[in-house]
Amino acid sequence: MLFLGFSSGLPLLLILGTLSFWLREAGIDLQTIGMMSWVGLVYGFKWLWAPLVDRFQIPFLFKKFGRRRSWLLSTQVIIALSLFAMGRTDPAQELQLMVWLSLLTAWASATQDIALDAYRIESARLQEQAALAATYQTGYRLGMIWAGAGALALAAWGTKTHGYDPLAWQFSYTVMACSVSVGFVTVFFSREPENPVLQSVSMLGARLPLFQRLSRWFQQAVCMPFIDFFSRYQWQALLILMLIASYRISDVVMGVMANPFYQDLGFSKQEVAAVSKVFGVVMTLFGAFIGGVISVRIGVLRTLFLGGALSALTNLLFAWLATQGHNVVYLVLTVSADNLAAGIASVAFLAYLAGLTNKAYTATQYAIFSSIMLLLPKFLAGFSGFIVESVGYSAFFVATAAIGLPVLLLIAAISRTTKP
Repeated sequence: MLFLGFSSGLPLLLILGTLSFWLREAGIDLQTIGMMSWVGLVYGFKWLWAPLVDRFQIPFLFKKFGRRRSWLLSTQVIIALSLFAMGRTDPAQELQLMVWLSLLTAWASATQDIALDAYRIESARLQEQAALAATYQTGYRLGMIWAGAGALALAAWGTKTHGYDPLAWQFSYTVMACSVSVGFVTVFFSREPENPVLQSVSMLGARLPLFQRLSRWFQQAVCMPFIDFFSRYQWQALLILMLIASYRISDVVMGVMANPFYQDLGFSKQEVAAVSKVFGVVMTLFGAFIGGVISVRIGVLRTLFLGGALSALTNLLFAWLATQGHNVVYLVLTVSADNLAAGIASVAFLAYLAGLTNKAYTATQYAIFSSIMLLLPKFLAGFSGFIVESVGYSAFFVATAAIGLPVLLLIAAISRTTKP
């Protein structure tokens, strides 16, 4: 889970945060950078093809590696190739091509997440999901840090001229493409999880006529995951879906403007990379560990509340940093607090989503939950550049903290009607 989490977290910043730093250095305006974050909406629609990942058998690879591993290997190859192509594209000259390559990377990454979430849930009992989520989240955050701080450090090291150097970014993204091999090797030597429920469902109707088989497949793969969820939670399902849709809204909307914010304050690639690499790693690991321990001790919902509160409050540190200017010590404090909060919140949220999932529809239901989690935040994040240019960074970060507060009310409401 540690290495697979790394593989899952690697592509995200390379099409969002790190790419926004690259775009800003290439002279792209904030409004365009903000709208580029809509590439991340691909993750919000992955439920559309999740039934295929749950049921479709990739020729040749399925017999050799199984359902989950064959999808993981296929998507990782696509991610590596698309990242390599992104590195050979200059957004200052070929912005449209960069958009299409980012979309391809996002699709492959989202598909990898569908298979990996199912793999994680099917590999352990419910009681072990919090610990498994903590390990996965640690790897995920390490992948993000490597794709963030690591990519920036590589780009800074490869810069041969003053100002913008596209060859430095080409070098950085080539290394990132090679880093996908961590997940590839891990999947190759891992075992396929057993899911007898899924196997028995997929074999039903194998001798029926084609139309009936397709109709039954559609009912089982597409309709039943929805029916199962609403039949289990009934009217509470609405509150749960509202919580899922809004839990990450504070940090996702804020995160799009983080790297342009650092650059506009005068922080260099080296400074941002160093702070993220040292303090970001330490606080991410600590946050994931704390989140896993707390979830076991006090329950997932209480840990969700703590993580949501911390995620909103740490955005106020960014608002404060905007008033302080170029100060590395204050940057360390802000990044450390942000990573700690993210580690706690993410582990609790992953464990909560795993608890909502029925193993008969693992990939589809989890994809639906994680898609809902991203749709509203990613959509709002696309307007972040317009807001910053209108009201400034400080007011923008205060607003992102405020929109995270209703999440706490939803958690309180759900805790009264469901088990923690």
